[in-house]
Amino acid sequence: MKPEGTQSYRSGYVALIGRPNAGKSTLLNRLVGEKIAAVSNKPQTTRFAIQGIITRPDGQIVLVDTPGVHKPGYLLNRRMMAAVHNALAGVDLLLLMRDAAVPTGNGDRFVLDLVKNSHKPALLLLNKTDKLSDKSQLLPLIEWYSDEYEWQAVLPVSARSGYMVDVLTGEIVKNLPEGEPLFAEDELTDQPLRLLVSEMVREKILETTGEELPYVTAVVTERFEAEREDVAVIHCAIFVERSSQKKIIIGRGGERLREIGTRARADIERLLERRVYLELFVKVEAKWRDDNRVLDTLGVPGREK
Repeated sequence: MKPEGTQSYRSGYVALIGRPNAGKSTLLNRLVGEKIAAVSNKPQTTRFAIQGIITRPDGQIVLVDTPGVHKPGYLLNRRMMAAVHNALAGVDLLLLMRDAAVPTGNGDRFVLDLVKNSHKPALLLLNKTDKLSDKSQLLPLIEWYSDEYEWQAVLPVSARSGYMVDVLTGEIVKNLPEGEPLFAEDELTDQPLRLLVSEMVREKILETTGEELPYVTAVVTERFEAEREDVAVIHCAIFVERSSQKKIIIGRGGERLREIGTRARADIERLLERRVYLELFVKVEAKWRDDNRVLDTLGVPGREK
């Protein structure tokens, strides 16, 4: 049922698409007003098509944050790219997000081709404008993209600072079909709390390990007990591929693992609005990125037959 006092209410699904590290998850979290997607300066942080729900008086946006478009190698990556294609097929509007502070490469052309082949209405978002000392640098980009596709709008934005984000939200709603809200007004995401917790832990792993650890970690919430009002008990397993990687995450005397837990617990407590007892375990699972069984356990969609 649409909110009272509205005449032309709009709602629909919107896919965020772009290369790795374009800032999609940062934008999703800012628009939703809550951290529901892992954010890192490392590429390929997002592994799921995470939906964030933005409800306004004039419309409801169901924003689908897709994994960064990249060349798939491991089974995990092929599943991630399948999530991108599935998202493109099932939405009403596309948002192509482009890091405006880096030169155009083959990856940008590939993402653009995905949008063109979808034949769907799309907005072009030129992100990270806060990194540009001279905003006139945007003009060649705007001209090139405008020659390639008929965009509903082209917007320079900064997901990090919030520049033009309010304008963007209005532009998205304007390009959605008329319809009733798809979710309740107080819902922020369709993702289960177990997955949100796992992603928060994985984000802290990426933050604390820096360049020491390649992209071979995954997290699954194995126990989640939140029946008590004052405390939630959560156990998460961290998957790595080799014993040497396990040592990196644990750190000397368990120091790094404690730091990961402390940082993650702070975010989880803000999300759940209660105290959290968080216990982390590190498991070695060789070649988990090519193992359908482990990927199923992690909840990564797109199993290959």
